[in-house]
Amino acid sequence: MLTVMKERTWLLKACKSVFIVFLAAMILSGIISPNTASAATSVYTISAFTNSSESNLYIYQSYNATNYGLLKGSAYTPPEDLIRDPSIIKHTDGLYYVVYTTNWSGNTIGIASSPDKVNWNFVRNIPLSLPSGIAHTWAPEWFVDSNGSLNVIVSLSPGNYENFRPYAITAANSNLPSTAWSAPVELAGIAPNYIDTFIVKTGSTYHAFTKNESTKYIEYATAPSLTGPYTFHGTGDWANWGSWVEGPALVQLDNGTWRIYFDGYSAQKYYYSDSSDGFQTWTVKKELPGLTGLVRHMTVLKETGQPGDIRELESYNMQGNYIRHYNYQARIDKNVSPVEDSKFRIVPGLADASAISFEAVNFPGYYLRHNNDLIYLEKNDGSQAFTADATFRRKDGLANSAWTSYASYHDPDRYLRHYHSLLRLDPIVTAIDKSDATFKETTE
Repeated sequence: MLTVMKERTWLLKACKSVFIVFLAAMILSGIISPNTASAATSVYTISAFTNSSESNLYIYQSYNATNYGLLKGSAYTPPEDLIRDPSIIKHTDGLYYVVYTTNWSGNTIGIASSPDKVNWNFVRNIPLSLPSGIAHTWAPEWFVDSNGSLNVIVSLSPGNYENFRPYAITAANSNLPSTAWSAPVELAGIAPNYIDTFIVKTGSTYHAFTKNESTKYIEYATAPSLTGPYTFHGTGDWANWGSWVEGPALVQLDNGTWRIYFDGYSAQKYYYSDSSDGFQTWTVKKELPGLTGLVRHMTVLKETGQPGDIRELESYNMQGNYIRHYNYQARIDKNVSPVEDSKFRIVPGLADASAISFEAVNFPGYYLRHNNDLIYLEKNDGSQAFTADATFRRKDGLANSAWTSYASYHDPDRYLRHYHSLLRLDPIVTAIDKSDATFKETTE
């Protein structure tokens, strides 16, 4: 038995050695890059309508849940009426769906679908009914329970825009285009007049964030089941968000912190606030940069496992200076403000997945590309010329092999380098050139 174990140990070591030699050969031959982008980042997608339009869907995307760039707007217009309060999910069939308020009055909610968050199609309107009748059907929100059941939380009023109550409807099966839906079931314990109810679940507890339409505060309640009974733990201005706020939407960040977004509609501002202690206390609300004053009542979808590393790129011979975009031109600067201007998501190359491209963290969909020797931040138009210009190959640092240099994808003798602080694509000849073309990738 001992002899067999020794033989197995020797065989495992031999296989490991062969694999290491094979991997090294692949790297040296250029088939595998030692630094090919392979990590993952989370992608946060916002679905919203805007102050200027209640009939158009706008989609925004972020890699840090703070800086959002426009992915598509307008992305969808329903066949008739409105698209207020759009809530987004990615379903088990691989499609994205939004559910939305179809009109100020009526008893329907609408559903549209998309394969890519960019191209959307109308699916259907769902009519709801109650014995007492429904005059207003507002603010539907997806809620996928831990048992896989698909639900929509919706605010219903019997008339005159008063006495809203939250209800849940549940899909009979996973076929969203044609599934039947249950009759609305009231969420017990959330008495009138509450609207815009958003629910998340942690463990076995359901957490409801809902607007008290009488006081205009977002309040907080919990329950042991989706339909209640709910008990309030935070009422009035319990979280110091102020009044005349609505449309709460929550997402859990990568570090475990919960973030709430909400619409300060009376001031035409959009805010966010964070909690790291299980919804007990919250940070001071901040305006959502770039979107405050523009978007209205949105929800957010988080998707994990998207390829890409978020990095800053420090100059070798001007340490403390980082590559950044400024007025859509790339340069190096010290003490970059805002710091997000110097953060890039290093993704598989747009023209060749074995190479890399640099996507701006605070302008999703915009990449560094060369144009007449200078480097600019531009939106990917999908053209062959753009993808080639925005693709680079990592190389050992020309001035220091422990650092990194970046060669042009279609002109491999030219490298990214800084010159008089501007980023350029140049042939590298002198020692100074090599230093200018050497950088270090640093994490946040």
